[in-house]
Amino acid sequence: MSEERQTQYFNLIDELLRCPNGQEPEVLESQPELIDSGFVHTMLQVATMFAHEGNQDGAQFLFFIARELAKQLGLYPEVSNEVATQE
Repeated sequence: MSEERQTQYFNLIDELLRCPNGQEPEVLESQPELIDSGFVHTMLQVATMFAHEGNQDGAQFLFFIARELAKQLGLYPEVSNEVATQE
């Protein structure tokens, strides 16, 4: 991943953290070219850093957004009830 791309990811994460509650989809939709597995990975790294620094609210917010994006991108496996009952 290029340094420029990493900077774009960090800028988008910063926008998400500063936007009014409920405006997150609009922020993400404004830069669809950045929404990929690299962005999800970067969000998880930042969320982990926040958690270690004691910023639990920021960490939880970023983990939630990253999980939702991972689901949309097909990176997060959906466990159906059918699979769960077979175990």
